[in-house]
Amino acid sequence: MQLKSLRMFLAVCDSGSFGAAAQQLHTVQSNVTAHVKKLEDEAGVQLLERSTPVHATPAGRLLAQYARRMLADHDEALALLQGSSRAAGALRIGSMETTAALRLPPLLARLHQAQPGLDLELRTATTAELLADLLAGRLDCAFVSGMPPQSRLQGWRVFEEELVLVTAFALPRFPDAAQLSAVPFLAFRQGCSYRQRIELLLAARGVAARIMEMGSLDAILGCVAAGMGYGLLPRSVVQAQQHRFGVHITALPGALAQEVARVETWFVVPARQGWSPALRACVEVLGIDQEVAAVDAQGLVPAGS
Repeated sequence: MQLKSLRMFLAVCDSGSFGAAAQQLHTVQSNVTAHVKKLEDEAGVQLLERSTPVHATPAGRLLAQYARRMLADHDEALALLQGSSRAAGALRIGSMETTAALRLPPLLARLHQAQPGLDLELRTATTAELLADLLAGRLDCAFVSGMPPQSRLQGWRVFEEELVLVTAFALPRFPDAAQLSAVPFLAFRQGCSYRQRIELLLAARGVAARIMEMGSLDAILGCVAAGMGYGLLPRSVVQAQQHRFGVHITALPGALAQEVARVETWFVVPARQGWSPALRACVEVLGIDQEVAAVDAQGLVPAGS
Protein backbone atom coordinates (compact mmCIF):
# COMPACT_ATOMS: atom_id res chain seq x y z
CA MET A 1 0.00 0.00 0.00
CA GLN A 2 1.37 3.38 -1.00
CA LEU A 3 1.31 6.19 1.54
CA LYS A 4 -0.07 8.49 -1.14
CA SER A 5 -3.03 6.16 -1.60
CA LEU A 6 -3.63 6.04 2.14
CA ARG A 7 -3.61 9.85 2.36
CA MET A 8 -6.21 10.05 -0.40
CA PHE A 9 -8.32 7.35 1.25
CA LEU A 10 -8.30 9.22 4.58
CA ALA A 11 -9.15 12.49 2.85
CA VAL A 12 -12.28 10.85 1.41
CA CYS A 13 -13.18 9.37 4.82
CA ASP A 14 -12.81 12.76 6.53
CA SER A 15 -14.54 14.88 3.89
CA GLY A 16 -17.26 12.41 2.87
CA SER A 17 -16.69 13.12 -0.81
CA PHE A 18 -14.24 12.18 -3.56
CA GLY A 19 -14.56 15.69 -4.99
CA ALA A 20 -13.88 17.42 -1.68
CA ALA A 21 -10.90 15.13 -1.06
CA ALA A 22 -9.48 15.97 -4.48
CA GLN A 23 -9.86 19.69 -3.83
CA GLN A 24 -8.21 19.35 -0.42
CA LEU A 25 -5.25 17.47 -1.93
CA HIS A 26 -4.97 19.74 -4.98
CA THR A 27 -5.54 16.95 -7.49
CA VAL A 28 -8.31 15.70 -9.78
CA GLN A 29 -11.17 13.51 -8.61
CA SER A 30 -10.27 10.68 -11.00
CA ASN A 31 -6.85 10.42 -9.36
CA VAL A 32 -8.40 10.02 -5.91
CA THR A 33 -10.88 7.45 -7.22
CA ALA A 34 -8.08 5.44 -8.85
CA HIS A 35 -5.98 5.35 -5.68
CA VAL A 36 -8.92 4.23 -3.53
CA LYS A 37 -9.81 1.54 -6.08
CA LYS A 38 -6.19 0.36 -5.99
CA LEU A 39 -6.36 0.03 -2.21
CA GLU A 40 -9.58 -1.97 -2.47
CA ASP A 41 -8.00 -4.28 -5.06
CA GLU A 42 -4.95 -4.81 -2.84
CA ALA A 43 -7.05 -5.46 0.27
CA GLY A 44 -9.61 -7.57 -1.55
CA VAL A 45 -12.51 -5.83 0.21
CA GLN A 46 -14.70 -2.78 -0.31
CA LEU A 47 -13.40 0.10 1.80
CA LEU A 48 -15.94 2.84 1.04
CA GLU A 49 -19.70 2.98 0.58
CA ARG A 50 -20.29 5.19 -2.46
CA SER A 51 -23.28 6.96 -0.91
CA THR A 52 -23.91 10.62 -0.10
CA PRO A 53 -21.92 11.33 1.92
CA VAL A 54 -19.29 8.67 1.23
CA HIS A 55 -18.49 6.68 4.36
CA ALA A 56 -16.15 3.86 5.31
CA THR A 57 -17.23 0.23 5.52
CA PRO A 58 -16.23 -1.77 8.62
CA ALA A 59 -13.08 -2.85 6.75
CA GLY A 60 -12.50 0.77 5.74
CA ARG A 61 -12.77 1.98 9.33
CA LEU A 62 -10.19 -0.61 10.38
CA LEU A 63 -7.82 0.45 7.61
CA ALA A 64 -8.32 4.12 8.51
CA GLN A 65 -7.09 3.48 12.07
CA TYR A 66 -3.91 1.81 10.82
CA ALA A 67 -3.43 4.33 8.02
CA ARG A 68 -3.43 7.25 10.46
CA ARG A 69 -0.80 5.53 12.59
CA MET A 70 1.33 4.65 9.56
CA LEU A 71 1.25 8.19 8.19
CA ALA A 72 1.95 9.74 11.60
CA ASP A 73 4.91 7.39 12.11
CA HIS A 74 6.19 8.16 8.61
CA ASP A 75 5.97 11.92 9.12
CA GLU A 76 7.65 11.71 12.54
CA ALA A 77 10.48 9.49 11.27
CA LEU A 78 11.07 11.74 8.26
CA ALA A 79 11.24 14.84 10.44
CA LEU A 80 13.70 13.17 12.83
CA LEU A 81 15.91 11.85 10.02
CA GLN A 82 16.00 15.25 8.36
CA GLY A 83 16.80 16.90 11.68
CA SER A 84 13.91 19.28 11.20
CA SER A 85 12.30 21.20 14.03
CA ARG A 86 9.57 22.42 11.70
CA ALA A 87 6.24 20.62 11.68
CA ALA A 88 4.35 20.41 8.41
CA GLY A 89 0.90 19.33 7.33
CA ALA A 90 -2.29 19.89 9.29
CA LEU A 91 -3.21 19.58 12.95
CA ARG A 92 -6.93 19.02 13.54
CA ILE A 93 -7.81 20.41 16.96
CA GLY A 94 -11.17 20.08 18.69
CA SER A 95 -12.32 22.27 21.55
CA MET A 96 -15.27 23.28 23.65
CA GLU A 97 -16.46 26.71 22.52
CA THR A 98 -15.68 28.39 25.84
CA THR A 99 -12.10 27.07 25.77
CA ALA A 100 -11.69 28.12 22.15
CA ALA A 101 -12.94 31.61 22.96
CA LEU A 102 -10.52 32.39 25.78
CA ARG A 103 -7.78 29.83 26.35
CA LEU A 104 -6.77 28.79 22.85
CA PRO A 105 -6.08 32.07 20.97
CA PRO A 106 -2.74 32.78 22.72
CA LEU A 107 -1.74 29.11 22.48
CA LEU A 108 -2.58 28.89 18.79
CA ALA A 109 -0.75 32.15 18.15
CA ARG A 110 2.40 30.76 19.81
CA LEU A 111 2.05 27.51 17.88
CA HIS A 112 1.68 29.41 14.60
CA GLN A 113 4.70 31.54 15.42
CA ALA A 114 6.80 28.48 16.27
CA GLN A 115 5.54 26.42 13.31
CA PRO A 116 4.48 28.79 10.50
CA GLY A 117 4.25 25.92 8.01
CA LEU A 118 1.64 24.08 10.07
CA ASP A 119 -2.00 24.29 8.97
CA LEU A 120 -4.24 24.55 12.02
CA GLU A 121 -7.84 23.36 11.84
CA LEU A 122 -10.05 24.18 14.85
CA ARG A 123 -13.48 22.66 15.38
CA THR A 124 -15.74 23.57 18.30
CA ALA A 125 -18.29 21.11 19.64
CA THR A 126 -19.55 19.55 22.85
CA THR A 127 -17.29 17.27 24.87
CA ALA A 128 -19.31 14.21 23.80
CA GLU A 129 -19.00 15.10 20.11
CA LEU A 130 -15.28 15.82 20.40
CA LEU A 131 -14.61 12.46 22.04
CA ALA A 132 -16.54 10.69 19.30
CA ASP A 133 -14.53 12.53 16.64
CA LEU A 134 -11.26 11.60 18.37
CA LEU A 135 -12.18 7.92 18.47
CA ALA A 136 -13.28 8.02 14.83
CA GLY A 137 -9.99 9.60 13.75
CA ARG A 138 -11.56 12.88 12.62
CA LEU A 139 -9.47 14.89 15.13
CA ASP A 140 -5.82 14.66 16.19
CA CYS A 141 -6.38 16.15 19.65
CA ALA A 142 -9.07 17.91 21.65
CA PHE A 143 -9.69 20.06 24.70
CA VAL A 144 -12.56 18.51 26.67
CA SER A 145 -14.13 18.75 30.10
CA GLY A 146 -12.63 16.08 32.35
CA MET A 147 -10.72 12.97 31.40
CA PRO A 148 -13.16 10.32 30.11
CA PRO A 149 -12.88 6.71 31.37
CA GLN A 150 -11.70 5.47 27.97
CA SER A 151 -8.76 3.10 27.53
CA ARG A 152 -8.54 4.24 23.90
CA LEU A 153 -7.75 7.81 24.96
CA GLN A 154 -5.02 9.44 27.01
CA GLY A 155 -4.93 12.95 28.34
CA TRP A 156 -3.33 15.63 30.47
CA ARG A 157 -4.95 18.24 32.72
CA VAL A 158 -4.18 21.70 31.29
CA PHE A 159 -6.72 24.19 32.69
CA GLU A 160 -9.04 24.54 35.66
CA GLU A 161 -12.21 26.63 35.50
CA GLU A 162 -14.72 27.89 38.06
CA LEU A 163 -18.32 27.82 36.87
CA VAL A 164 -20.42 30.76 38.07
CA LEU A 165 -24.07 31.74 37.83
CA VAL A 166 -24.56 34.39 35.14
CA THR A 167 -27.48 36.82 35.43
CA ALA A 168 -28.77 40.02 33.87
CA PHE A 169 -28.77 41.85 37.22
CA ALA A 170 -26.58 41.69 40.32
CA LEU A 171 -27.98 39.30 42.94
CA PRO A 172 -27.70 39.88 46.71
CA ARG A 173 -27.23 36.13 47.24
CA PHE A 174 -27.39 32.83 45.37
CA PRO A 175 -30.99 32.02 44.31
CA ASP A 176 -33.03 29.63 46.45
CA ALA A 177 -34.92 26.63 45.06
CA ALA A 178 -38.06 28.65 44.33
CA GLN A 179 -36.11 31.26 42.39
CA LEU A 180 -34.17 28.60 40.46
CA SER A 181 -37.39 26.84 39.47
CA ALA A 182 -38.97 30.10 38.25
CA VAL A 183 -36.23 30.98 35.75
CA PRO A 184 -34.90 28.75 32.93
CA PHE A 185 -31.21 28.14 32.28
CA LEU A 186 -29.65 28.89 28.91
CA ALA A 187 -27.15 26.25 27.79
CA PHE A 188 -25.45 24.50 24.89
CA ARG A 189 -26.98 21.38 23.34
CA GLN A 190 -26.96 17.89 24.85
CA GLY A 191 -23.45 16.49 25.24
CA CYS A 192 -22.09 19.72 26.73
CA SER A 193 -20.44 19.12 30.11
CA TYR A 194 -21.56 22.54 31.41
CA ARG A 195 -25.16 21.60 30.67
CA GLN A 196 -24.65 18.47 32.77
CA ARG A 197 -23.38 20.70 35.60
CA ILE A 198 -26.60 22.74 35.37
CA GLU A 199 -28.58 19.54 35.80
CA LEU A 200 -26.42 18.57 38.80
CA LEU A 201 -26.90 22.01 40.35
CA LEU A 202 -30.68 21.90 40.00
CA ALA A 203 -30.89 18.30 41.21
CA ALA A 204 -28.89 19.25 44.32
CA ARG A 205 -31.49 21.95 45.02
CA GLY A 206 -34.41 19.62 44.29
CA VAL A 207 -35.45 21.57 41.21
CA ALA A 208 -36.57 20.12 37.87
CA ALA A 209 -34.36 21.27 35.01
CA ARG A 210 -35.75 23.88 32.63
CA ILE A 211 -33.15 24.45 29.92
CA MET A 212 -33.34 26.58 26.79
CA GLU A 213 -30.86 25.35 24.20
CA MET A 214 -28.56 27.89 22.54
CA GLY A 215 -26.16 27.42 19.65
CA SER A 216 -23.27 29.65 20.69
CA LEU A 217 -21.57 31.37 23.61
CA ASP A 218 -22.61 34.79 22.34
CA ALA A 219 -26.23 33.65 22.14
CA ILE A 220 -26.18 32.46 25.75
CA LEU A 221 -24.60 35.67 27.07
CA GLY A 222 -26.81 37.88 24.92
CA CYS A 223 -30.00 36.17 26.03
CA VAL A 224 -28.93 36.20 29.69
CA ALA A 225 -28.25 39.94 29.36
CA ALA A 226 -31.74 40.36 27.90
CA GLY A 227 -33.25 38.74 31.01
CA MET A 228 -34.33 35.46 29.42
CA GLY A 229 -32.73 33.25 32.06
CA TYR A 230 -29.65 32.15 33.96
CA GLY A 231 -26.35 30.87 32.59
CA LEU A 232 -23.65 28.66 34.10
CA LEU A 233 -20.28 29.41 32.51
CA PRO A 234 -16.57 29.68 33.42
CA ARG A 235 -15.79 32.83 35.40
CA SER A 236 -12.82 33.65 33.14
CA VAL A 237 -14.97 33.52 30.00
CA VAL A 238 -17.72 35.71 31.46
CA GLN A 239 -15.26 38.28 32.79
CA ALA A 240 -13.60 38.52 29.37
CA GLN A 241 -17.00 39.25 27.77
CA GLN A 242 -18.49 41.43 30.51
CA HIS A 243 -17.76 44.69 28.69
CA ARG A 244 -19.83 43.46 25.73
CA PHE A 245 -22.85 42.06 27.54
CA GLY A 246 -22.93 43.73 30.97
CA VAL A 247 -23.92 40.52 32.74
CA HIS A 248 -23.28 39.76 36.41
CA ILE A 249 -21.80 36.72 38.13
CA THR A 250 -22.50 34.97 41.44
CA ALA A 251 -20.25 32.27 42.88
CA LEU A 252 -21.78 28.90 43.74
CA PRO A 253 -22.08 28.47 47.53
CA GLY A 254 -21.04 25.71 49.92
CA ALA A 255 -20.70 22.17 48.61
CA LEU A 256 -21.76 23.29 45.13
CA ALA A 257 -18.46 25.15 44.83
CA GLN A 258 -16.62 21.81 44.77
CA GLU A 259 -19.23 19.44 43.37
CA VAL A 260 -20.46 21.62 40.50
CA ALA A 261 -18.34 24.74 40.05
CA ARG A 262 -14.88 23.17 39.70
CA VAL A 263 -14.21 21.95 36.15
CA GLU A 264 -10.98 20.63 34.67
CA THR A 265 -10.10 20.94 30.99
CA TRP A 266 -8.01 18.09 29.59
CA PHE A 267 -5.91 17.83 26.44
CA VAL A 268 -6.82 14.43 24.99
CA VAL A 269 -5.39 12.31 22.17
CA PRO A 270 -6.01 8.75 20.95
CA ALA A 271 -3.92 6.28 22.98
CA ARG A 272 -0.99 4.45 21.41
CA GLN A 273 -0.98 6.57 18.28
CA GLY A 274 2.13 7.82 16.55
CA TRP A 275 3.15 11.29 17.70
CA SER A 276 3.44 13.46 14.60
CA PRO A 277 5.78 16.48 14.62
CA ALA A 278 2.66 18.68 14.53
CA LEU A 279 1.22 17.07 17.65
CA ARG A 280 4.56 17.24 19.45
CA ALA A 281 4.80 20.94 18.60
CA CYS A 282 1.36 21.44 20.13
CA VAL A 283 2.26 19.76 23.44
CA GLU A 284 5.46 21.80 23.63
CA VAL A 285 3.42 25.01 23.39
CA LEU A 286 1.06 23.68 26.07
CA GLY A 287 4.06 23.01 28.31
CA ILE A 288 3.21 19.34 28.84
CA ASP A 289 5.92 17.86 26.61
CA GLN A 290 7.82 16.35 29.58
CA GLU A 291 4.69 14.62 30.90
CA VAL A 292 3.92 13.32 27.41
CA ALA A 293 7.47 12.03 26.99
CA ALA A 294 7.29 10.19 30.32
CA VAL A 295 4.03 8.47 29.40
CA ASP A 296 5.27 7.75 25.88
CA ALA A 297 8.45 6.12 27.19
CA GLN A 298 6.60 3.90 29.66
CA GLY A 299 3.77 3.03 27.31
CA LEU A 300 1.27 4.01 29.97
CA VAL A 301 -2.01 5.86 29.97
CA PRO A 302 -1.90 8.80 32.43
CA ALA A 303 -3.80 8.68 35.69
CA GLY A 304 -7.42 9.66 35.29
CA SER A 305 -7.97 7.69 32.08
